[in-house]
Amino acid sequence: MTDVAPVRRALISVSDKSGLEDFARALVARGVEILSTGGTARALAAAGIPVRDVSEVTGFPEMMDGRVKTLHPKVHGGLLALRGNAEHEASMAAHEIGPIDLLAVNLYPFEATLESGAGFDDCVENIDVGGPAMIRGAAKNHAHVAVAVEPEDYAAILADLEALGGTGAALRRRLAAKAFARTASYDAAIATWLEAETARPEDPAPRFAALGGRLAQSLRYGENPHQRAALYLTADTRPGAARARLIQGKELSYNNLNDADAAYELVAEFAGGAPACVIVKHANPCGVALGGSLVEAYERAHDCDRTSAFGGVVAVNRPLDRAAAEAITRIFTEVVIAPEADAEARAVFAAKKNLRLLIAGSLPDPSAPGWVYKPVAGGFLRQNRDSGRLILADLKIVTKRAPTEAELRDMLFAWRVAKHVKSNAIVYAKNEATVGVGAGQMSRVDSTRIAARKAEDMAEVLGLSEAPTRGSVVASDAFFPFPDGLLTAAAAGATAAIQPGGSVKDAEVIAAADDAGLAMVFSGMRHFRH
Repeated sequence: MTDVAPVRRALISVSDKSGLEDFARALVARGVEILSTGGTARALAAAGIPVRDVSEVTGFPEMMDGRVKTLHPKVHGGLLALRGNAEHEASMAAHEIGPIDLLAVNLYPFEATLESGAGFDDCVENIDVGGPAMIRGAAKNHAHVAVAVEPEDYAAILADLEALGGTGAALRRRLAAKAFARTASYDAAIATWLEAETARPEDPAPRFAALGGRLAQSLRYGENPHQRAALYLTADTRPGAARARLIQGKELSYNNLNDADAAYELVAEFAGGAPACVIVKHANPCGVALGGSLVEAYERAHDCDRTSAFGGVVAVNRPLDRAAAEAITRIFTEVVIAPEADAEARAVFAAKKNLRLLIAGSLPDPSAPGWVYKPVAGGFLRQNRDSGRLILADLKIVTKRAPTEAELRDMLFAWRVAKHVKSNAIVYAKNEATVGVGAGQMSRVDSTRIAARKAEDMAEVLGLSEAPTRGSVVASDAFFPFPDGLLTAAAAGATAAIQPGGSVKDAEVIAAADDAGLAMVFSGMRHFRH
């Protein structure tokens, strides 16, 4: 690789013209000839910067609405030719191909077009073809060519030209790596969009899957201080923590974002309904409740597990008001995320400088399609987002006693919460509020016991005469494999249960429920969450 590569000729074709004039003037001042296309050439000419249109070099005009302008040997030969290679140089001489030492290209704004909600045809028209081809060619030949894919690259290139008289090998290699990542991310956005537009439920898994993103922010560290981390955004416009506006507070951490995402996805299950509040700690809900107002919903959610709520993340399903803000700020809270917050609520939060307030604008749709990914050694797992939801008509009563109307209401509430609790998940609920949550245990019986113990702690803290599991319902994210878990819930005072069913021992579990006087329904749907 050439240590310092001279820059005598540059091709600039950019949709984002930030910093364009200053960059081009600096190049011209160093004697660099600039080639350009379309709107970029016109912008440079209008600024009085000497520029040569690529069509003069290729001998072909731009055609087909600009779709064809740089796809020509005199462009790609200039980018790909190996300097010092006799055969390459002979071909360049024979075909009058001049070397291109610097390429500055940023791609048609496909991601921005998609995010704007544009129609299918507009999205297709914003798929760049010539740009990625040039970027990949220049990046492949980074032994001799420097490539800039966004305005942020200009300063480093000019710094090398000033210090070295050309571009250094280390910079060219870094820029090449970035260039390939940019085209990969761009192609991933297109592929994911097209797949979503054409996919059918019966289709097999695609032969190839692409995942890419753009850096939104570097994070101080990951889950632990010795881990590096960053937040990347994809072309997915789903509302949530990643795209929310940070109104106040310290920089968000990896764990803040992870917990805020978990909390907001759960509270979205109650979109359009009564005021709802979710409190999350370590990606698990420690309190969820509905109420007549946001402040009531928050207080009921907080009552479920006041110890765990300290330092947690709070999510609500409607704009925050002053009363809710005042209740939330009575204890230390890391993050609050909401669709919006009125001026009075913001003023309350402003007094808590360490509290992060995130405004997401709207709630995500729990039933919307989408993909989730999990890395494994040597690859990644991909699955549909868990968009399963239940209505009363889906429930199958399997016990002698049918559940009451109140029990059915609480079972559907508890089921929505259990979907967002790490497996094995057990949720006790009463009057549309959680009263005990057991999460992430290897044994379902242990989750049932832990949730019941949490309810006993709740009773002690609130000065209740009995554990709030008395008269509650219990939801299990997967079937009870044996009667023991169900009987533990019954001993805690649960009067009704909702579970998927499907165990080989369903008959035994149903018989146990009948013996205990419980009402039980099968959902026919499982919600494992690992």
